[in-house]
Amino acid sequence: MEKGYYIHPTAVVDEPVEIGRGTKIWHFSHIMSGAKIGENCILGQNVFIGSGVLLGDNIKIQNNVSVFDGVILEDDVFCGPSMVFTNVFNPRSFISRKKEFRKTLVRKGATIGANATIVCGCTVGQYAFVGAGAVVTKDLPDYALVFGNPARIQGWVCQCAESITFRAGKAVCRACGKKYKKGRKGVSPI
Repeated sequence: MEKGYYIHPTAVVDEPVEIGRGTKIWHFSHIMSGAKIGENCILGQNVFIGSGVLLGDNIKIQNNVSVFDGVILEDDVFCGPSMVFTNVFNPRSFISRKKEFRKTLVRKGATIGANATIVCGCTVGQYAFVGAGAVVTKDLPDYALVFGNPARIQGWVCQCAESITFRAGKAVCRACGKKYKKGRKGVSPI
């Protein structure tokens, strides 16, 4: 880690890129030129990062994930194994739609489970939790627990990822003690 980060010898990194201190890029991964990767990230085996991608700090991307141009991951995001981002809403192999990429934003602390799909143009809220295999087709609010196809809100989660239950618009996490309120503008910490 003489440069402050680690790149496995089988990984391909097309310069110029920005890679933060403490980041580790593992076997058979490919980082395109122009990508920006924050500090202390872990990119597992066979991860692809497109040229317009922005990754914050402390991100973990598990094996077999492609993060395409137009995707932004804020700090502390977890991407489970083989989850999928898209960047074109109506692809055809015989029609170039690179000018039609839709931006996808995954906010701070969100978790995306294994084999989930995030359809382009969506925002995944802060600390939201997308269950394994879910298909996200619209924006998700902060702290939402979603699963299914299409993904639907099934409950709410704490920043520590434990389920929280609201009574009279308030909740306390049984695991860590954080307090939350739920109102017209969604869920937020107290």
